[in-house]
Amino acid sequence: MKFIVSSSTLVKQLQNLIGIINSNNTLPILDNFLFALEENELVITASDIETVMSARIEVQSEYQGKIAINARLLFDAIKTLPEQPLTFIINSDAHTLEITSDMGNYDMAFFDGDEFPEIKDIESSAGVEIPAEILSKAITKTVFATANDDLRPMMNGVLFQLSPENITFVATDAHKLVKYTRSDLHADNTAEFIVPKKPLNVLKNALSQSDDTVKVQYNETNAKFDFDNISLVCRLIEGKYPNYNAVIPKDNPNKLTINRVSFLTSVRRASVFSSKTNHQIRLKISGQVLEIKAEDIDFSNKAEETLSCTYSGDDMQIGFNSKFLLEMLNNLDSEDILLEMSVPSRAGILTPADGLEEGEEILMLVMPVMIK
Repeated sequence: MKFIVSSSTLVKQLQNLIGIINSNNTLPILDNFLFALEENELVITASDIETVMSARIEVQSEYQGKIAINARLLFDAIKTLPEQPLTFIINSDAHTLEITSDMGNYDMAFFDGDEFPEIKDIESSAGVEIPAEILSKAITKTVFATANDDLRPMMNGVLFQLSPENITFVATDAHKLVKYTRSDLHADNTAEFIVPKKPLNVLKNALSQSDDTVKVQYNETNAKFDFDNISLVCRLIEGKYPNYNAVIPKDNPNKLTINRVSFLTSVRRASVFSSKTNHQIRLKISGQVLEIKAEDIDFSNKAEETLSCTYSGDDMQIGFNSKFLLEMLNNLDSEDILLEMSVPSRAGILTPADGLEEGEEILMLVMPVMIK
């Protein structure tokens, strides 16, 4: 069996697929890529049982067959090669694979492709189409806020809420929450499902190179994402997502508007001096002046900065975890941000003051840290 493939095309797809491979697989065969050759088309698949991702690329060949190749060894061997044709020659008798390039030859063992777990498609599924750029943005804006909680697995992924009015993406870890809504996207049916963070991060990397429309299909147990020559199927997280709307304060009379980059850099500097236990920073707002303070009493470290802002409301002092605040500010793109608050014991609401696309809404919530 033999085929010839472009090195850059192959590396690009292996780059997308390598994120699926676990470092500790319960099945050794899952350390491998499955190469399925159908004459002039090669389908490469990676799986960790919960998530299966495949990529189709054109090759020069007259053969059919499938083999499993060690994923990390193959990727590390060819990822730095310049663009050139690579010739793969499979010796079935010796169970060896020879790769010939302009730079030299590489030999490695391969495994029987029939040992790879059977790849099942989604049955009786509903669907919606989302432009790749929008889905990539939605994942980027939300996935950082997911949890790592074995006791509440529903929070370890992003909630997709589909309706004829809009599509909403939600993530929370109980300390921070992000709600990203697109009123310019619509689904035929009302539905919701929770997608785990791992396949979303893999998907986000692949979507960054695409301008295609993603066909999203789903049923009670799985979701499938199809675009370009890539297909990703993942098992959904079971359970009911928390009622996130109940924790979003509705009445927030204290409103602070400030330049996002100035606020971000100031919080980042102050956070260096904060306690390593709770990473607390204090915001003290009086008139049109914002004071940002951080202190680590155990090591006598202290920082204080002052920024000008636009503020309406009562003078107040509120504490936040600087790590959460920095994550949110880094994931907003606006020039100015609006921070809405009620009292120091209730969550603050961050929204962009400008720069949103038509039909785009984003709300970020951060829980306060009690000031001692």
